[in-house]
Amino acid sequence: MKTVPLLGHASLDDIFAYRPAGPVRVRDFLAEVEALAALLPVGRHLLNVCQDRYRFTVGFAAGLLSGKTSLQPSSQSLETLRQIKSARPDVVCLCDSDFDSLDLPRLDFPAFVAPQGHFLRGAVDAGKVVEIPQIPADREAAILFTSGSTGAPVAHGKSWGLLVRNGRAEAARLGLFDAPHSIVGTVPAQHSYGFESTVLLALHGGSPFWSGKPFYPQDIVAALNAVPPPRLLVSTPFHLSALISAGLELPAIDLLLSATAPLAAPLAVAAEASCSAPLYEIYGSTESGQLASRRTTADLAWELLPEVMLAQEGEDTYASGGHVEGRVLLSDVIEILANGRFLLHGRHADLINIAGKRTSLAYLNHQMAAIPGVADAAFFLPDHESAEAITRLCAFVVAPGTTARDVLAELRQRLDPIFLPRPLIFLDSLPRNSTGKLPRSALQVLYAAKVEHGGR
Repeated sequence: MKTVPLLGHASLDDIFAYRPAGPVRVRDFLAEVEALAALLPVGRHLLNVCQDRYRFTVGFAAGLLSGKTSLQPSSQSLETLRQIKSARPDVVCLCDSDFDSLDLPRLDFPAFVAPQGHFLRGAVDAGKVVEIPQIPADREAAILFTSGSTGAPVAHGKSWGLLVRNGRAEAARLGLFDAPHSIVGTVPAQHSYGFESTVLLALHGGSPFWSGKPFYPQDIVAALNAVPPPRLLVSTPFHLSALISAGLELPAIDLLLSATAPLAAPLAVAAEASCSAPLYEIYGSTESGQLASRRTTADLAWELLPEVMLAQEGEDTYASGGHVEGRVLLSDVIEILANGRFLLHGRHADLINIAGKRTSLAYLNHQMAAIPGVADAAFFLPDHESAEAITRLCAFVVAPGTTARDVLAELRQRLDPIFLPRPLIFLDSLPRNSTGKLPRSALQVLYAAKVEHGGR
């Protein structure tokens, strides 16, 4: 049976993570992993909702050691928990905070070390850790979820061997094997991007991470100051925009990474200028894992990660090879170029046709975001109950100090008149989630409140 080590580190004394109390060595991490594995109850599935990135990773690794699959929903709503429990009744919920776990069997993350330095029940002395465990490559390590058409979460299983290949491919692309970086991530560990670009990069990319999940600009700065250089900030367009706008004094940042939403070129330029660091985007999906990267300020084209391939059948594009589980249909409109490069032209679901003219919501959002004074914006095509209803685009915009007249004047220079928003609604902020995404359901609710029901 082929096995893959739990960690790719050469020494048990390497630094694995940074916590407020100080650095954590590989052997310390493994001691906590083994201790937690001994405390896990019977059952195949572990719902890991730990908010602390280090504790999440201990839980993930403990599940691997004990043959459990880590369930990692990006949404932790009560309805999501109900659906997961219904589909997997043997699940146990691993928590590290005051989390409403319904009536799920629950294990609160234990404190392994007493104030006197003695290990508590079930703990393993770090001094007794002598080797890195081996894990079967074909073991189902994690299940990540996307939203299905019915609202029920759709499961995507990930084998340990291919997860490791994903992490190593990203580490190689970013040059982390030659120069490990301290990672600060603003995205949850349960989200596919946060999982791949923080947890997997720590396990098999040789780069330790900060245990927290900073959200606000001042917290991001504090987290960066808490880890030694060189530093890698794993973030989103939403968090990067907020960080730059805050005007705070930033510590040295050596590398920036962005995903979850398209990165506007002006924001990429501003981020590189503010941080004096190159910024790379990651392209992929929960279903496929990470597929490609680009330096946004240098090239519009994406470069595939090693061994990943794209193939087209009609208007559909499929990803396979490398660390991709099987053959995955992608949701984007893709133009394949030579030498493992391609262009993105928006999502199939974002394509709109008004009076025979076609465009994409991604393109419209890009044009709006490029307008001076616009801090955030989103076009929205509302649902209509009547098939005879006239298609009219709506747009929400955050643009303090700018008028609707100014924004529309700029849009008239950039768009066909048929795509001008009617109405254009100004807001203080958009309802983005923890990863900076704008769920369509949230925009539909906002549209109903502001337009259909005459709200203000």
